[in-house]
Amino acid sequence: MATTAIVLAAGKGTRMKSDLPKVLIPVCGRPMVEHVLDTLASAGVERTLVVVGYRSDLVRQQLAGRTGVAFVEQTEQRGTGHAVMMCREQLVGYEGPVVIVTGDSPLAQRESIEALLAHYAAHHPACLLGTAHKSEPRGLGRIVRDATGAFQAIVEERDATPDQRLLTEVNMSCYVFHGPDLLAALDKLGCDNAQGEYYLTDCPGLLRRAGRPVEALAVLQPIEALSINTPEELAVAERAMQDDNRARGLS
Repeated sequence: MATTAIVLAAGKGTRMKSDLPKVLIPVCGRPMVEHVLDTLASAGVERTLVVVGYRSDLVRQQLAGRTGVAFVEQTEQRGTGHAVMMCREQLVGYEGPVVIVTGDSPLAQRESIEALLAHYAAHHPACLLGTAHKSEPRGLGRIVRDATGAFQAIVEERDATPDQRLLTEVNMSCYVFHGPDLLAALDKLGCDNAQGEYYLTDCPGLLRRAGRPVEALAVLQPIEALSINTPEELAVAERAMQDDNRARGLS
């Protein structure tokens, strides 16, 4: 069964000061979503659903030549969970793993995706979160574990206690779901929040409360913890990618 991925690529990226969809802004000369798709393909993903929205025609045009890529339209942006809901039709009857990543994570590493898929194949959790330790985790959701080290929850910074804010393990919006469990969680997903949006981050908790196994694996590398939301962060990411390419002998 072909491994499936969902790439969230519908956003505008207002803070990037560009009219382009955020995922088309170049990093080291290539649109950032191209880096993401290359990483997924190199990790063995055979089918990728790209969720498009803002100026979707440009994203479709950019990626038209790629094999194994299909597009799903999110006509109104109502959160990450809503974006994944748009893929329901393509996931019905699919029993394998669903990798979910964001299209603005060009520093995603093949080794991390491979490690997550290998863990999934060995243990078959309903949901597996790919996490990272970040020395300065400000603004990111923290991973809370129990006394045995088992995953308990994702706690957003605004909701975190002072002790939870000291945690360095963070959610990186990188998941592997069992296909049927993902659909079951989406069925229960609500939008009872100030923004009226559906958040994918609520799905692990829903599955855990339903008695399904949810795990978090801190395999993402430090380079993957670099976010790109501003031109300044883009410059940092470009330097990091250049350094990584040199270390791998790619430039």
